[in-house]
Amino acid sequence: MPKLIISGRGGCGKSTLITLLAQRLGEEGKVLVIDTDESNLGLNAMFGIEPPSETLLDYLGGKPTVSKKLISMLKTLAPSNDDEAFMPSKELRVRIQNVENEKISFFKERMELDELPEKCISRKGSVALLRSGKIEHSMEGCACSMNAVALDFLNHLVLKDREWVLVDTEAGIEHFGRGLIGGADAVIMVVDPSYEAVLLAEKAAKLAHEVNKDFGVVLNKVDDKTEPALKEMLMKKGIKIKGVIPYSTQIAHSNMLGGSLETKTVEQELNNIKNSIQ
Repeated sequence: MPKLIISGRGGCGKSTLITLLAQRLGEEGKVLVIDTDESNLGLNAMFGIEPPSETLLDYLGGKPTVSKKLISMLKTLAPSNDDEAFMPSKELRVRIQNVENEKISFFKERMELDELPEKCISRKGSVALLRSGKIEHSMEGCACSMNAVALDFLNHLVLKDREWVLVDTEAGIEHFGRGLIGGADAVIMVVDPSYEAVLLAEKAAKLAHEVNKDFGVVLNKVDDKTEPALKEMLMKKGIKIKGVIPYSTQIAHSNMLGGSLETKTVEQELNNIKNSIQ
């Protein structure tokens, strides 16, 4: 499963898992981390690198250019008669997908990791970081253009053996509704010790199964008391547990100070997660 979406509620540790797992996978091949969270500013700091000089949105001409293409698509979808105005939602989704496939394409048919625009990449060894876009100004509008770019990029990206893509998403499950999951092979949700995280995992599992995507969770920030309780709650809901990362004061301290994260404190846990996703 080389293209993985990492999701979860705010503060659960999505970026932490991505940073640690990317470095572990990078010991065996190439990893591309795609930051699709338009409001997350610190992912690069976790790797100890500078952010890329351009986002994918910048590379494609900026938000106005991309938004213009999206508006063109929406005009194509405008109902031409009363019957189409009341089109069932499932039929409308199929029509939207067909138009997206035919009209909205920002990248060439095939793209490999070695062909990525260097201005959009920051590197740490065999791990590369790319950002789809960021909110830069008040009142600039929604993040739909950034999501469209990220989805099209994922759909055009072809991976070789021992290459992985990890997608960092915004908090919650909006990326499921936006369709970003369509460009991935599987979803891993980070679950911290909270009832809200369990409810969100249950909802996300249903959404992933609707589109036949593999789904599992990684427990994060657990201790001897919360880990067994959390496992029991998730297992009762039929949710697969792909790994566990215990609470670490070292990781928490590094995150607070904007420092880089090292894998050595959780090597065995990362090996278990790596084995569960292959």
